Amino acid sequence: MIESVVSQSDRIESTDFVGADHCVAIGCTIVIPVYNEEDAIDATLDQIHECLMGSEVDYEIVVVNDGSSDGSRQVLQNRDDVVVVDHSWNRGYGAALKSGIRQAKHPWIVITDADGTYPNEIIPRLLEQAQRYDMVVGARTADDVDYPLIRRIPKWFLRRFAQWMARQPIPDINSGLRVFRREVVERFFNILPDGFSFTTTITLAMLTNRYRVLYEPIGYRQRVGRSKIKPIRDTLNFIQLILRTGMYFAPLRVFLPLAAMLFAMFLGSLAYDVIAFSNLTDKTVLLLMFSGNTALFALLADMIDKRVS
Repeated sequence: MIESVVSQSDRIESTDFVGADHCVAIGCTIVIPVYNEEDAIDATLDQIHECLMGSEVDYEIVVVNDGSSDGSRQVLQNRDDVVVVDHSWNRGYGAALKSGIRQAKHPWIVITDADGTYPNEIIPRLLEQAQRYDMVVGARTADDVDYPLIRRIPKWFLRRFAQWMARQPIPDINSGLRVFRREVVERFFNILPDGFSFTTTITLAMLTNRYRVLYEPIGYRQRVGRSKIKPIRDTLNFIQLILRTGMYFAPLRVFLPLAAMLFAMFLGSLAYDVIAFSNLTDKTVLLLMFSGNTALFALLADMIDKRVS
């Protein structure tokens, strides 16, 4: 079993800690986005109720029907133990989560999927650990992870790039089972996307802003029904998202390597000009200007980021 990983942070306050004996005092809203999950949603809801009914956690379940075209809406209408939010059309995974979070009445948010892939029985444990952190992520690193190889390969590269951007380990960048403070995630609502990249964005946003994050190893099962993920398209979207989020939260990590590359090209061009022409060419001057402007832009973006953080 891989041990839990804690990100470094200086945002944790002494008043944030509540002893394990008092974990029952926590109140949480469980947000579940649903899009064409009629075969799995009932079992998922029953499982969540079963694992939380025995505890003294004050909880509610908010299910967001994101424009389902199957019988998901009818299934949800037959349940009186959840709060249902309806989207008239399919707005996306992130949009559904944001609608559910806006509806929430508790200070802690739990998100999970409706397709039966995540071990929801671990939610009480994640809630207990969350009292010392700003976010607890169920990282799919346990021995019983059933994850397709075609999705493992691109995610490995994306995770490595994200770790370089955040300067710390990220065992699972886009797990859909996690607990976080509502007040923290609401701070980033304006940059959180409406698609599947919601979880990737909130991960990088919290890590680069030095919030305290815990990764707890969990298993992962085969989903019930057909996957909504399109590996090639979603991988390209993830790369674009990481670059955009990095530019927003860690501009020096994005622009300084580019400035260094341009400056190295300037030095090479300068040496060639001196040896071949005993003079400077326009190309060399332009490379110097580009490298200098890029470095200045990086420093300015970093200063702006620090002022608004």
